[in-house]
This record gives sequence, C-alpha cells and structure tokens, in this order.
Amino acid sequence: MTVRFLVADDHAMLGSGLCAALATQPDLECVAEASDGRTAVNEVRRLRPDVAILDIRMPLLDGLRATETILAEPANTTKVVLLTTYDHDAYVHRALQAGASGFLLKSLPPEELIAAVRVAARGDALIDPSVTRRLIARLADGIAPPPTPAALEHLTAREHEVLLLLAEAYTNAEIADRLGIGDETVKTHVSRILAKLNLRDRVHAVAYAHLHGLVKKSSAPFDAFPGPASASHEGRRHRLGDHGRGH
Repeated sequence: MTVRFLVADDHAMLGSGLCAALATQPDLECVAEASDGRTAVNEVRRLRPDVAILDIRMPLLDGLRATETILAEPANTTKVVLLTTYDHDAYVHRALQAGASGFLLKSLPPEELIAAVRVAARGDALIDPSVTRRLIARLADGIAPPPTPAALEHLTAREHEVLLLLAEAYTNAEIADRLGIGDETVKTHVSRILAKLNLRDRVHAVAYAHLHGLVKKSSAPFDAFPGPASASHEGRRHRLGDHGRGH
C-alpha cells in the first residue's frame, strides 16, 4: 500500500527537502506541499492524504490550529504528525488533545521519520522519546495520584491487565504471549479499553495509566516508553503498537 502524504512548512527549502527525502521510499508518495497552515488545511480537504506532516510554527494558521481544524471534521481520515524544533510541553498537550497521531522533533533521524509516517498511516500514535519521557514523568510525578476515575470500574480484570501491559509498552503480540491468549483477543480487549475510557489510541492509554497512578515507576522506566521507530528497532523501547488501525 502506498502512503500518500502532505508536507507543510513555512521554510520552502525544508519542506521540499523533507518531501523529497520521504518520497525516496517506494511506499511513500508526496502529494502536496504547503507553506502555511491555511493552505495545508485546504489541501488536506482536497486531496485527502493518508498523513499530513505539519510544522508547528507557520503563518496564517499555525500547525496546532491546522491540526485542530483538520481533525475536527467528521469526514476526515487524514492522520496528522506535527514537527517542531521546540519540545514545549504545552504543544504536546494541545497536540494530543486535538487528536494528533505524532509529535516529533525535527532533529529526528531521517530513517525514523520515514518509519513514523508509516506508523501514523496504519493508525498508531507516537511521540518523540525525549519528549515522552519528560511528559509522562511530569504527569505521573504528582504529589499524590489523582482519584481513580469511575470509568476504570467498568474494565474487566483482563482488560485491566491489558491496560497495565500497554502502559509498559508491550505490543499486542507480547501481551498475547504473556497472558496466554490470542492476538485477536488482545485487539478486542484494547478496543474495549479505549471505548470504555474514552481514549483515542494507545499513546493516550499509556498516558492515562501513568496519570492515574496505575503504573509503579519501578515497573515502567520511561526509557521503555514507545516512540517512533525504524524497522531495525525490535525492542519495546521504541515501539508503540502492533499493526492495525489504532489498536
């Protein structure tokens, strides 16, 4: 399957270079370039690419507002990956709230950015590992864990087990092996967890588990939290999830 993507960056040379670098891959096709957020939104509506790669700082409409506009449309199927040279926590929070599938720093190696586009296209979510470690640490390092949400009471014992393993960055296959159940059963559990807790995807489930004090710090070091990965990375350190639309 060819992944059709759009690149939006107010620096034309950077945008064209990124588009060209990604398009060297046989399964990636650059369908448009934009130099501002408003144009990016219009091009997404017109072309419906699989992935839109947006710079955060752009004229007319910044990347965050463009993301919110794109993902707020009911008919939208495009996944959004945000790129920035700044790793401000406020950007990450807002990107996740809008439903972005990725938040990456421009310093990311090309091969990992290529892998990140593929990950977003298949429905998984990802955050640059350096950003994630600090973000989740901040969420989980409160004076006291926040009250357990009532929604957690609706999880079955098995779903609770799966949620904890998700929070430790296990993939579906690894969860299946650890619990002695089938891959499809794990996917069903993940889907039900996301629905019951009103979460968008796996990365939100991980943040949710840490935020509500469900994971002990000693059991899930932040270095193991999943982030973008190249095909050569086989360990849990850089993986967010299995193939499949968001589960």
